[in-house]
This record gives sequence, structure tokens and C-alpha cells, in this order.
Amino acid sequence: MEGASFGAGRAGAALDPVSFARRPQTLLRVASWVFSIAVFGPIVNEGYVNTDSGPELRCVFNGNAGACRFGVALGLGAFLACAAFLLLDVRFQQISSVRDRRRAVLLDLGFSGLWSFLWFVGFCFLTNQWQRTAPGPSTLQAGDAARAAIAFSFFSILSWVALTVKALQRFRLGTDMSLFATEQLGTGAGQAYPGYPVGSGVEGTETYQSPPFTETLDTSPKGYQVPAY
Repeated sequence: MEGASFGAGRAGAALDPVSFARRPQTLLRVASWVFSIAVFGPIVNEGYVNTDSGPELRCVFNGNAGACRFGVALGLGAFLACAAFLLLDVRFQQISSVRDRRRAVLLDLGFSGLWSFLWFVGFCFLTNQWQRTAPGPSTLQAGDAARAAIAFSFFSILSWVALTVKALQRFRLGTDMSLFATEQLGTGAGQAYPGYPVGSGVEGTETYQSPPFTETLDTSPKGYQVPAY
């Protein structure tokens, strides 16, 4: 089954880098990859500030270390997932099995939907903790990093929802077997099938042959006489 399936063409076909880079799915993955860096990067660099009472560090989001850890884990997971799925998109054309293609699309669909939900939760969580953060010198110092993490969390929701929609469209496309059928017909188009002999419809006497194993029947067998009455 090497016909077009799940949005990709024949297996083993050459990949055009220009067309691949212009695909909406590729652009969305790159955007999601950049957004993830913009979330966990500021939290790692400036998300922990000194407290007013001592040298220990605390999370800028209301001192809740769970908020910083959640933002870093969410962004780092999205960063690795975008790289992995981008590599899968490059290799997707080489997958010859329709079943393996279906599994890859289902994995993309499930993960994109899950991460869209997690980004929504993370955006709400970080926004809530930032609103509860008391103003202070440390808050003003790391305020830009916190607001950047919140903003790009919102942008990540949009990009991952778009990736979920694209994966759903690919899954609904399924397998197009028309290409496979066309290839089969094209292969056998040049082969001539033996047909019936074409004649005028009237057979001549020279074409007639007597049936085999026929003998002339003797109406009066030897040794038999018809009784006279």
C-alpha cells in the first residue's frame, strides 16, 4: 500500500526541503518550539529571586516553587516534543506501512491535544500566581521574565491547538487508495489479454469437424433376425 495516505505521498519519494519548510504544520512546530524556549528560559534564568529576609531564592510567582517547576517542565517537554515530531515529519514520507503512518498520526493527535490542555492549565496557573504576588524590589526585577512566560504560554495554547487541528485533518484524510488503484491499472494497461477469435459470424464448411468417437450404427446387426408373425 504505497498510495497517498494521511497527508503524505508515495513512500520512498524524495522530500522537497522548500515545500516542507513552507508547510503550515512545519511552521507551527517551529513556532511552538520557539514559544517553549520563551517560557522555560526566562523562568530558569530570572524566575528565582532573593527574598527580602534572607539570601535564599524563591519563585517569582508568589513564592510558589510548584509554579516555576510546572512552567519549566511544560516548556521543556514542549521543546523536546517539537524537535521529535519535526524529525518524524521529515521521516514520515519514508514510512511505507499504512498502519505505522496511522499510529504516528494518532500519536501526534493525542500528544498535541494533551499539551494544548496542559498549556491552558499552565497559563491559568501562572497568571493566578502572578496576580497574587506581592509587589517588591525582587518582583520588579523579575517582572519582565514572569510576564514573558505568561504571554508565551498563551501563544503556545494557540499553536498547539492548531497542531491538534492539523493532526485531526491528517487522520480524517486516512488512506487514499485511488493512487494505488491507478498504479495497478497503469501497470496492466500495456498488457494485452487474449480474446475470443473474431469471425464473420458464419462458419464455413471447411471449419466444421465431425465429433470424435463416432461410428456408423448398423441397423441390422449380424445374427439377429426380425421375427415374422
